[in-house]
Amino acid sequence: MIGPSLTVPGIAPGEAMKLVAYGDSRFTDTGNVSDTNPKVRQFLVNQVAAEKPLAVFLTGDTPFVGADAADWKVFQQETEVWRDEHLYVFPTTGNHEVKGGYEAGIANYRANFPQLKGYLYYSAQIGNVYLISLDTTQRNDAGSPQRAWLESQLDHLPADVDFVFFLDHMPLMADVQSQIAASLPTSNEIALRGVLEAAAPKSHAKFVVINGHIHNYERFERNGITYLISGGGAAQAYPVLVRGDEDLYRDPDPKKLPPIINYHYLVIQLEGKHAEVKMYRVADPKADPLTIEVRDTFLMDKK
Repeated sequence: MIGPSLTVPGIAPGEAMKLVAYGDSRFTDTGNVSDTNPKVRQFLVNQVAAEKPLAVFLTGDTPFVGADAADWKVFQQETEVWRDEHLYVFPTTGNHEVKGGYEAGIANYRANFPQLKGYLYYSAQIGNVYLISLDTTQRNDAGSPQRAWLESQLDHLPADVDFVFFLDHMPLMADVQSQIAASLPTSNEIALRGVLEAAAPKSHAKFVVINGHIHNYERFERNGITYLISGGGAAQAYPVLVRGDEDLYRDPDPKKLPPIINYHYLVIQLEGKHAEVKMYRVADPKADPLTIEVRDTFLMDKK
């Protein structure tokens, strides 16, 4: 397919908009406090609604067990406030979307995101933003249908697009700790990164990759592409003990020693060809009540 799979109507190219991105929430029974933090999960959902963004990008692992309809019911119940605010929701599949059985998991995914019209990988144009969401449950190596589709999308980006956001659950970049402890990114993601980095210099648009899977926050710049890890939606925390030189994020509180947990979401404010990104983190997951704080801010402009 050439052109976007989906279009958000009524948004003029360059019109100001606010987007939110985050993931790895693992919606499930609130009695499960080991695989996810239900208090934090619900708090972040409500904070996202209070931001009143135009759209929310979910980086995957939305349910805990994708094949379990009960977990999706919790997702619907806890995110009802998003529908009250009429937010557009654009997800990507993660490994937990198919946990418990591929067929049932995918059927539940499609049923819970009818706005995708059955697509598992898709594109969406939102004003001057072009979203490309990849399906981690299908092959994307050379010769695969998903890779062919992606390359066609990259070859035919609309002229009025200034930013291309890529949603993919598995990280294309990862900090040194994940490289050593979890062998991330995998060879498949490294190859996919190569495809994007070959296309970026030839494109008129700025490329931004948003991944999940690592339950924390990381930020990189490589060959003109911004890479973000936003997996702090409440899944069992993955504390980052060490950050390498490539990771542009530094936990700014010198009094706080590792490990640092970053339950968070990203707010992307676009004004024409300019974008400001802020990472909002739960200040103290053990506090009552929970509060939010800005822990990272950076700018992105169209090339």
